[in-house]
Amino acid sequence: MDLDLAQLSALAAVVDTGSFDSAARDLHISPSAVSQRIKTLERSAGAVLVRRSRPATATEAGNAYVRLARQIVALARETDATVAPERTSPPSVSLAVNGDSLATWVLPALATLGRRVSFDLHREDQDHSAELLRDGRVMAAITTDATAVQGCSVARLGTMRYRAMASPGFAETFFPRGMTPTALAAAPMIVFDRRDDLQDRYLRLVTPDVAPPRHYLPSSADFARAVLLGMGWAMLPDGQSSDGERRRELVDLDPGRSIDVVLYWQQWAIFTTALDDTATAITEAARTELRQG
Repeated sequence: MDLDLAQLSALAAVVDTGSFDSAARDLHISPSAVSQRIKTLERSAGAVLVRRSRPATATEAGNAYVRLARQIVALARETDATVAPERTSPPSVSLAVNGDSLATWVLPALATLGRRVSFDLHREDQDHSAELLRDGRVMAAITTDATAVQGCSVARLGTMRYRAMASPGFAETFFPRGMTPTALAAAPMIVFDRRDDLQDRYLRLVTPDVAPPRHYLPSSADFARAVLLGMGWAMLPDGQSSDGERRRELVDLDPGRSIDVVLYWQQWAIFTTALDDTATAITEAARTELRQG
């Protein structure tokens, strides 16, 4: 089939904004023009690409075309930047990052490119970030998925180590005899959100079939602060707990036991300078900040 960039751009705009009217405003055309472009693309594809819902979303077939649209736009912008850099805005890289990496080692890596690349960061749990690649919403992702998404490359970054941490006062109150099943059933536990499985993974290792009280706190910085304040115990990455341990504001509740999470870098299998530079910055930071081997 013949691919039309205007039609692909209309599809991506509808999915990004959630409606035909919003897409029209972004593209500076009428809603009827947006609708016509997408209908023409759907006829060529032989499939429905957009669910006409609120918000509008891509179908499974549509996701493939959205991803293609963004790849073509990224390559077009790369060409524009090469030919006429003085008239071109910085290239953009959309990236899915888990909250703990974002709060510890990723931002310093991206800051080295902050004047040359515009970043569109999507915070997503590392076990689910590859879904954003499949949907075409991001160009790259930090993920626990070692199997490359179709049309992407994958590389191992390293391991984040998580340990059960709490404030000294919390540990004395709830775990005077250690991490016993009775204590774990009663001690409040802090969970990032309902996709966060780390604390439950620890419980399954130590004592299954307990259901402690939970605080849900979907902010990495506030999550670690809540542990420091004694709201509950949680699995914290070494990058968030090491300073508190040195200052004796945090204690390891179960020395010698940890959960290791292996992270991978997945990105579109296309070359743009911005995406390549981002991959280099992330992998170099990972060699220093994550456990290797």
